[in-house]
Amino acid sequence: MSQIVPVCVTRIQQITPMIREFSFEAVDQKLLPFSSGSHVVVQVPLQDRIIRNAYSLLNDPYDQHHYQIAVRLQEQSRGGSKFMHEQVKVEDQLNISAPLNLFSLNSQAKHHVFIAGGIGITPFLSHMKYLLHAGGSFELHYACRHGLNNAYEDLLIQLFADRVSIYSERTQQRLNIQQLLEQQDLNSHVYICGPDRLISTVVTTADQLGWSAKRVHWEAFSSPIPGAPFDVHLSESQRRIHVPSDYSLLEALEKEGIQVPNLCRGGVCGQCSTRYSQGEVEHLDHYLTHQEQQHFLMPCVSRAQQGHCLHLEL
Repeated sequence: MSQIVPVCVTRIQQITPMIREFSFEAVDQKLLPFSSGSHVVVQVPLQDRIIRNAYSLLNDPYDQHHYQIAVRLQEQSRGGSKFMHEQVKVEDQLNISAPLNLFSLNSQAKHHVFIAGGIGITPFLSHMKYLLHAGGSFELHYACRHGLNNAYEDLLIQLFADRVSIYSERTQQRLNIQQLLEQQDLNSHVYICGPDRLISTVVTTADQLGWSAKRVHWEAFSSPIPGAPFDVHLSESQRRIHVPSDYSLLEALEKEGIQVPNLCRGGVCGQCSTRYSQGEVEHLDHYLTHQEQQHFLMPCVSRAQQGHCLHLEL
């Protein structure tokens, strides 16, 4: 588990009707330095429990007196994003984790191709600000819905000019992923952040074009979504635990005092991977291979399929 960092909310901006930006400053210690692509896990204090959600840091890593995140209001929110949008006020204090980077720039790349969808723009804001300092070569391709999730569109054009291409109803441009990847040379690396469909399309297209998997990087935090309640049987301790519909499996285990190693809590890092022996799993992670999913699950996001009891080796 990462250390807890108390922060004070110093600024809140409504970026679009669906996206709010929050600025944090330190309460009783200096904020830790971070590299572009890093995220923090924010502890959201609901009435009955604490929800922990991961958010990318979007500010310049050279400007480390504050952290900035952007939160999209989720339609199927379990309460975390709704709380951030409706309850959090300037001068409130929150607890966050130390920064962790699972989406860093590849040091061997000569050119960085960023592909973002909606709120997936946030890690690229930090990456591009860093690359301006470093003199790095990059381009951004941003697919969004104008007036809804087109966060920072004006700022992107202002700061990065012709390095940015916007695909939305306003621009009447459509992202052609195959054409984009065909134009790149062997020294280019591609990075994707956004909806699952966008990530899958880019990864599949790159593979079909013969790109090495080492040149394709992606990140997608999947906040746990509500689902049918289910039970788990812990084979080593011979305990049975109920998982309510609005709890993740990881949260239910933690509530019962069972600690599982975790970092991102969003199905990305693989830290909480847990072996199971029985039950049908609804795998919602972005880490395990199909073969690994036959024996392991990620309790931060995955659930039992309706009517099944999971047997975990815990």
